[in-house]
Amino acid sequence: MATVELTTANFDEVTESSGIVLVDFWAEWCGPCKRFAPVYERSSEKHPEITFGKVDTEAQQELGAKFDIRSIPTIMAIRDGVIVFAQPGALPESALENLIEQVQALDMDDVRKQLANHQH
Repeated sequence: MATVELTTANFDEVTESSGIVLVDFWAEWCGPCKRFAPVYERSSEKHPEITFGKVDTEAQQELGAKFDIRSIPTIMAIRDGVIVFAQPGALPESALENLIEQVQALDMDDVRKQLANHQH
């Protein structure tokens, strides 16, 4: 599956569904973003069960502000509507694959329980 362009219009709909959504916050002028793009695209082809989204921070400034994106590229992993990872910096392919494995291995009941405990 190729990457999906995420905008303010479709972001919540795409990221609140069940399963894993990876989000790449990027911009056209960003050199590291351009170097990371083929790595991200290859990974999207290897993992058709995962939604790979891209947010152009220039065109979608509201989303960049909403998630306090201060450095790009920033990679965010969302599973079952819960943000489980967010970190600036382009990842090497092996690190991206490792991140995917870790997100797939999460016990989401445990994650939700931990979130509930932090909100009290």
